[in-house]
Amino acid sequence: MEARIVSYRRGKHTEYTNQYIITIEGVNNKNDAVKYVGRKVVWKTATGKEMVGKVTNTHGNGGALLVRFEKGLPGQVLGSTVNVE
Repeated sequence: MEARIVSYRRGKHTEYTNQYIITIEGVNNKNDAVKYVGRKVVWKTATGKEMVGKVTNTHGNGGALLVRFEKGLPGQVLGSTVNVE
């Protein structure tokens, strides 16, 4: 299932560069988003390397999800797609 990376998880003064907010098409509320917590998220680089993260929590009431990767991804990843398994 494909999802789009929307933004970093951030606060007023801090950007958490290994945590991202993603949205899945068709998931529009928190109750639908809870089903994806704990799933694996994979982003592939142009060379084919896979970076693996995990859905940790929901974000807000609109169905967005928080994903944590072990290392941060490059800034060009914002707006791109990832696979949710």
